[in-house]
Amino acid sequence: MFALRSAKGAHAVVGGFVLPRWLRKPVRMVSRLRIDEINPPPFAATIATAILFSATGLYGGLQGGHLDEVVQATTSRVGFAINDVQISGNAETSEIDVLQQIGLDGWTSMVGFSAADARERITQLPWVESATVRKVYPGTVEVAIAERLPYALWQRGQTVSVVEKDGSIIAPYSRPHHSVLPLVIGEGANEIAPEIIALVEQVPQLKGRVKAYIRVAGRRWDLRLNNDVTIRLPERGYDLALQDAAALDAQYQLFSRAVTAVDLRIPDRITVAMTPEAAEERSEAFDAKLKALKKGARI
Repeated sequence: MFALRSAKGAHAVVGGFVLPRWLRKPVRMVSRLRIDEINPPPFAATIATAILFSATGLYGGLQGGHLDEVVQATTSRVGFAINDVQISGNAETSEIDVLQQIGLDGWTSMVGFSAADARERITQLPWVESATVRKVYPGTVEVAIAERLPYALWQRGQTVSVVEKDGSIIAPYSRPHHSVLPLVIGEGANEIAPEIIALVEQVPQLKGRVKAYIRVAGRRWDLRLNNDVTIRLPERGYDLALQDAAALDAQYQLFSRAVTAVDLRIPDRITVAMTPEAAEERSEAFDAKLKALKKGARI
């Protein structure tokens, strides 16, 4: 009888059993370890517990479909929480509205934050034409906004809106500084107003004096001046009519007199409507002159 022994020791036999060849080397390595001499690092138990809980949370997030929330919570607590938002290019758009569209909750992580989704939400704001959103690690989000340009105020009934040059509505009129914009009134006036506004701006006697551009029956324009004088333009050729009106004003200060309307709708004819007070004074002056002529004739 003989016993099998390893050439490097008796570890081939354990407890009276002969170990398979593939287990002999691992057993020899374990036998050399002195467990009592191993000194674990400080807080090893705490670290192991944290790893265990983290692994458990990660597993639960995976199983429950909440991986995004788990990643956000974990990364925000290790120094990647968003703590600064820098906004530029906003004149009409409030920073509060932008922050609400970004959707931060105080614990939002840079890792889980989607700049593309935030950009899409920001561009839904009325005044925003386009926006760029950029993540700057470790905790800053930069937002650059390009806003839509207001061109005029458009009134339909009692509703007044701020519109772009192409007539697109931006937002309801609510801010006093927009009152300096040209006011266009009537259906469809918002889409074709740039032409008449540009023509008026070229007439020195009218530039800066038009209070409202009124579209009449979808065919022609009335101009309401800041002294409430109305200039009625023809359906066609109103560029020439404007030049004629300007010439009359330069010669007779027509737009500054006691008139309510200057009618240019009939070619080669200008009709002026006087204020009631001016008409009464003119009638009294005419009657006085007529009486004087009659008295002179009797003498």
